[in-house]
Amino acid sequence: MKKRWKISPANIELQEVLGRELDILPLTAQLLINRGLVEPDKASSFLRPELKDLHEPFLMKDMGKAVDRILKALEGGEKIAVYGDYDVDGTTSTALLHLFFKEIGGVSECYIPCRRTEGYGLNSAALKKLKDAGVSLVITVDCGVSNHEELAYARSIGLDCIVSDHHELEMGAPEGALAVLNPKQNGCAFPFKSLAGVGVAFNLAIALRARLRETGWFVKREEPNLRRYLDLVAVGTIADLVPLVDENRILVSHGLKELSGGARLGLKALVEASGVKPGRLDADSVAFQLAPRINAAGRLGSAMTALRLLITDDAKEAASLAGELNRENSLRQRIEEETLLEALELMKVESGLGIVLAKEGWNPGVIGIVASRLADRFGQPTVMIALEGETGKGSARGVKSFNMLEGLKACSLLLHKYGGHKAAAGLTIARENIDSFRDEFQAHISERLNEDDLTPEIVLDAVVRLDDLDPRFISEIERLAPFGASNREPLLAVADAEILATEVVGSRHLRLKVSRKGLSALSAIGFGLAPLHPMKGTGFGIAFSPYMDEWQGTRNLKLRVKDVRPSV
Repeated sequence: MKKRWKISPANIELQEVLGRELDILPLTAQLLINRGLVEPDKASSFLRPELKDLHEPFLMKDMGKAVDRILKALEGGEKIAVYGDYDVDGTTSTALLHLFFKEIGGVSECYIPCRRTEGYGLNSAALKKLKDAGVSLVITVDCGVSNHEELAYARSIGLDCIVSDHHELEMGAPEGALAVLNPKQNGCAFPFKSLAGVGVAFNLAIALRARLRETGWFVKREEPNLRRYLDLVAVGTIADLVPLVDENRILVSHGLKELSGGARLGLKALVEASGVKPGRLDADSVAFQLAPRINAAGRLGSAMTALRLLITDDAKEAASLAGELNRENSLRQRIEEETLLEALELMKVESGLGIVLAKEGWNPGVIGIVASRLADRFGQPTVMIALEGETGKGSARGVKSFNMLEGLKACSLLLHKYGGHKAAAGLTIARENIDSFRDEFQAHISERLNEDDLTPEIVLDAVVRLDDLDPRFISEIERLAPFGASNREPLLAVADAEILATEVVGSRHLRLKVSRKGLSALSAIGFGLAPLHPMKGTGFGIAFSPYMDEWQGTRNLKLRVKDVRPSV
């Protein structure tokens, strides 16, 4: 699909100011400007993320209530249950709090619902089961804010619940909860609103440790070093695609260092099983290698497999569980490819703005990934629905110009329930309502967007020459990492490039050789660009991100190509 290129305007005056104050190249200064970092002190903090700049956790609404109730449970030897979601954010959050409670001498157990049989969030049967097992306090992580009915039930059976979540509060804070920790709720003074679920859980751990320190809890116990939990925070935060700015940037930057240290046996085993190259543990390797393997457990089977990996202290068990997740991920990939092919077949008879597809037998655990791929490929909001009997479970993925949650809200009378955020959401729907939902959903899109709005846009940081990509510039780019949502990898363009050759890698990717005058040709890879093969000659515009590829101690400059067209 043809993409629109948009070049960010250069600000020469600010380039000079930032370049002088921070001792960086003008091009690097422009990258900071493009990210809204126009003040030298804020830009400097961005380039040097430090843990001391984390926000005060007690600014979070209800944090005092939550800490007081947990302290009472710890002092009374009460059994605490950590109730998490089945995705990466949920499993890392669950592991973090469970391990933290264990380290400080608490009595903790974990519960993660089955995606297929229980669905997302709290359910009353699980709460009753926990109550019968002697649990008196439930702490949710990465879920709970939409479970008003279930939380009311928990209160009715004498079960206290603390909700720790980061999703939108469509119906306000649930009254059945003893405390609600969520920076997005009304009246919350916590300054950063875009934490992942694991970020909220980590703030709870910081606050609880501080209160325990005040009470003398650690006089006879070793005080936990929370830095050791940052590997879990980094993995969950990266996987959940929250903005990697502000507090998230600090947590992920330091968390990747902890992850590289290999102290957590489960994650170390997963790194080895996934084949991540030594020295390449960055946000991309977490997002595309580690996270899919952790997610595979919850998508196809039980997320408890992934949780066991994250909390084990046995190297042999870690290796076995990592191998199991590897196999499940391979199976997930096969199912995903089959589902994608079936979806493309269904699209041949679909029309209108907005993709809504439904089929019996689709695995609810993979339709979200396929919906993302369709939304990226066709530039349209996409809803995939897995039918089972008279009910369908759906995953929705949006595009930049469209708020998916608002789109579902406009059709809410046809849905049993829905939730999520602007870019991604989930829903349940009766089979009989699907056709009507498709009509209303597409009508809602048509009223707000046209074909031009849905044309994918590539926002370029700058147009450069290939000889601008010198070692100093590349090292300065690396200081902008970790890259992710709201801090994307710098995207540059070169005009009038000469492509020496292309070849297809696998079935979907394109490898290119790009000429550099007076220097050796650059190797480049374009993921998903295989249809452009063959290409050769001069006059090409190439949109790309430069990176250093390290192999056997040698670092080589390469390009990650986003798009190619005849000229800029």
